[in-house]
Amino acid sequence: MSVVPGTVVLDIGKTNAKLTLIDAAGKTLAEARTPNTVRRVGPYPHHDTERLWVWMLGQLRELSALARIRAIVPVTHGATAALVDEAGLVLPVLDYEHVPGDAADEARYESLRPAFGESGSPLLPAGLNLGRQLDWLQGRFPAEFARARHVLLYPQYWAWRLCGVAASEVTSLGCHTDLWRPAQGRWSSLVERHGWEPLFPARREAWARLGRLRPELAADTGLPADCEIVCGIHDSNASLLRHLLTLQQGGPCTVLSTGTWVIAAALGSATRPLVEALDMLANCNVFGEAVPCMRFMGGREFGAIAGEQPAAFAAEDVERLIARGTMALPCFAEAGGPFAGRVGRVTGAMPQTDAERAALATLYVVLMTDHCLDALGASGRVVVEGAFTANPWFGPLLAGLAPGRDVTVSDDSSGTTCGAWMLDAWGREPEGGAAPVRAWSPPGWRAYRDGWQAALQSR
Repeated sequence: MSVVPGTVVLDIGKTNAKLTLIDAAGKTLAEARTPNTVRRVGPYPHHDTERLWVWMLGQLRELSALARIRAIVPVTHGATAALVDEAGLVLPVLDYEHVPGDAADEARYESLRPAFGESGSPLLPAGLNLGRQLDWLQGRFPAEFARARHVLLYPQYWAWRLCGVAASEVTSLGCHTDLWRPAQGRWSSLVERHGWEPLFPARREAWARLGRLRPELAADTGLPADCEIVCGIHDSNASLLRHLLTLQQGGPCTVLSTGTWVIAAALGSATRPLVEALDMLANCNVFGEAVPCMRFMGGREFGAIAGEQPAAFAAEDVERLIARGTMALPCFAEAGGPFAGRVGRVTGAMPQTDAERAALATLYVVLMTDHCLDALGASGRVVVEGAFTANPWFGPLLAGLAPGRDVTVSDDSSGTTCGAWMLDAWGREPEGGAAPVRAWSPPGWRAYRDGWQAALQSR
């Protein structure tokens, strides 16, 4: 076995799952990924947890030959929970894009959920409010729900499978769930009304060591018997962590966690009140503090415009679209965002090539991000984390929309990985950081933005 120490991050995003082996300095040694598939058989659409489990164990066997793995850190998307008893799941893990129940169920839940001022959680479509999922599961499957010993938030479900210790954690409790009062740090009126509190295990810090890897899993994978399982964290909060810890030195900033979702988290930079109808929310950071946020399904929308395999494009493609006045107007996803419910469309001359479609998708996500920053009243630096760091035009175009806007792009294409590593290496800073980008304002860029905004108002 290799003597190089390492940490494994299990990162389950809405679209893909990833295992990353990281060394003691925070550098990636190996990485594997697989689609995060949804099964549409059984009682409702649900996550294929068993396929992910088998895949993960197989990858751990390979990674164990590359390093002495000291810890595994789970990080996952939000709005997801597992109901378990001693033997495992009592119901499949519901996909949050599934609409739980009918219009009558929705209306009844709206009458039960806490006010926005209490929870900081906006009313969202489908199952994006975790409280709605739990309410529906309890009503639709009362016998199975009654068997549940724990409700485990999704990162802690994977931690429990790995070490057998059940825990709750505040970043997953406090991300548009309707379950939490961020200002008071306690359960919401919805949890109290339903009597759910005993189902949630004791809260632990995201960086807490819950226990060692189950012995049978250590034997199966070749991992050390003393490999520890870290409690884990909600993915956009993992992206936030590096900047949260350096906020005092760097001043106010807004962190853009980009992937399937683009989440703008205003760290000391928001100047406007949160508006529920615009998909603004108060996410809880790793310390339990409320962070003003706004979001849209940027990665999903980018793919809808650019296609499954986005093409490379050049400055000329961007300039040509701007000169033509070709615009993509929201929205191109079925869930979330400030324009939820609208049907996305392209105005002006249609893109003619794959390169132009990818350029148009980039213009769209930049304009949507700029809209979110303006709606939050965000000031100070803007830091791009996650998938959009691989798009060389995103940061410069965003900087070019506002004079003096300082945009930096992380050196980590998955900010969640860095944040998860920091939970294992608590108190240590990773090498590298974020590099500033040079603003690019193509001819007519700001006028194009103004036209895009005017088109939004006229719809």
